[in-house]
Amino acid sequence: MPDLRITEIFHSIQGESSHAGRPCSFVRLTGCPMRCVWCDSEYTFTGGERMSFEEIFARLDKFGCRLVEVTGGEPLAQKNAFPFITELCDRGFEVLIETGGFVSTENVDERASVILDVKCPGSGEAERNHWPNLERLRAEKDEVKFVVADIGDWEFARQTIQKYGLEETTKELLVSPVFGIDMRPIAEAVVASGLRVRLNLQLHKYIWGPDVHGV
Repeated sequence: MPDLRITEIFHSIQGESSHAGRPCSFVRLTGCPMRCVWCDSEYTFTGGERMSFEEIFARLDKFGCRLVEVTGGEPLAQKNAFPFITELCDRGFEVLIETGGFVSTENVDERASVILDVKCPGSGEAERNHWPNLERLRAEKDEVKFVVADIGDWEFARQTIQKYGLEETTKELLVSPVFGIDMRPIAEAVVASGLRVRLNLQLHKYIWGPDVHGV
């Protein structure tokens, strides 16, 4: 029976992306091959609990919510994530995949929406971006997120958007300031850029605080 290593499953408000504010169920997988310096989910790197697909679906069914995000850590680092995503789609869920961009998205079920986190230099992991993932983006449903720690990261994001023509190939372009920094320079740069981007705040952290998990 296929299973996954799970850190937590919970029902909350979607805090980011174009879906921010919507009730959403989250399946947070354990493990990540990256070590971004600003990571807010180090607790997912180890531990977790082995759960069968059926056990996971039993939890999700109790929530009664049709929007589900598969996240981590890096969810695609577990090979069984791919058939799990397909089964979510088969069961009629609206599926979001929050991926850090290190693992190829080639085998993600086409019915799921990918939210691809392109790593900026401030993360310490920009050299590990899997750039072919940008070639698979679909304008009708996929989103790209840049977590920015400073204006240097914003400039990297701006150049990447222009280099890969991401305004034409994505549903949404998200610029997400690291929680706690002065966001005004980033906001002003976004306004001045003329790009089709959205300043993406982490709504859940403003509601429950930055250190609360599973809500």
